[in-house]
Amino acid sequence: MSVRRLIAAAVLVATASLSVAGCTATGQGATSECDVSGCTVTFDRGVDAKISVLGVDAELTTVQGDVVTMKVAGQEVTVPMGSTEQAQGLDLTVREITQDKVVVKLSTGL
Repeated sequence: MSVRRLIAAAVLVATASLSVAGCTATGQGATSECDVSGCTVTFDRGVDAKISVLGVDAELTTVQGDVVTMKVAGQEVTVPMGSTEQAQGLDLTVREITQDKVVVKLSTGL
């Protein structure tokens, strides 16, 4: 295979990766913005908020003060504001808690 073909193939793979890397998903009472580092999910409070990202279902179950409890692929995990916990191979970091929403970063840790 020629050098030109190798370069063209590499550019094609890189372009395809970038087009998949930045995406948006919407679920019941939740939205996400994803990039190569993971997905930032905004859950609406006061509704049954859930979404499917990074191959797993994520659901906001409760918020008590600065502590968020979620189900990730059926596993319940409690994450204090600003902390990172693991569930189903993902790192979960609570970034923001307001009266209206909860923002959580889900990443693979890679």
